[in-house]
Amino acid sequence: MSVLTEEFEVLEAIYPNELTKSSENDVTIVVEPEQLPDGLPPLKLSLNVHYTDDYPDVLPELSLYPLESDVEPAEIDALIQGLIKIGEENLGMAMTFTLVSHLREQLVELVQTRDERRKSKEAEKERLALEEEEMRTRGTPVTADSFKSWKAKFDRELAERKTKEEDERLRGLSTREREEQAHASVKALRVQLSLSIGRQLFERNRIIEEENLMEEGTISVDISQYERSREEEEEEEEHVTFSDSD
Repeated sequence: MSVLTEEFEVLEAIYPNELTKSSENDVTIVVEPEQLPDGLPPLKLSLNVHYTDDYPDVLPELSLYPLESDVEPAEIDALIQGLIKIGEENLGMAMTFTLVSHLREQLVELVQTRDERRKSKEAEKERLALEEEEMRTRGTPVTADSFKSWKAKFDRELAERKTKEEDERLRGLSTREREEQAHASVKALRVQLSLSIGRQLFERNRIIEEENLMEEGTISVDISQYERSREEEEEEEEHVTFSDSD
């Protein structure tokens, strides 16, 4: 009995439902992750093994095909490379069981890596959403320049809106009402102009009156007169006589 025949008998006993023998040199084994943690999605692959005449001194030809889930080509390549490495370490002996066992371990790592990647993406998505919400609620920082720009835009829009509303209101008036409105506007403008002129005249008159009061209240002092009065007082003191009866 050849080495390959003996290996087939062992494999059929170990994988009665997973192994399919398609020829004397080809088998297909359905492989799933070993002890997959709860909550992780299943992953099932088909491992196709073609044994050459030089097996087990030469590696068999290996290929993988996904069955129940999508597997990226890069993931397939990584799994195949892992199998080749293990196969090279077991040249000269039956290695199919060892290859399948290693593949099951690799699938566990693959599923865990996928789950970690998914969680990382979700966390990043949540972080970006929080940052966007924070920016939306916080708004743009106000500076002197940004406020001036906003104020100018606001005033312009407000003036345009008032003009538009006034135009719409006037269009809704009759000809007589528009004439009355025009007369009222002119009258109000004249009153405002008169008040402005009156205020200016009042301020000017007040300033003139204050200047006049300051000029009238000014007192000039002649120092020479003060000095002469002081000398006369001293001379009078010198001529004072004292009585013996005092």
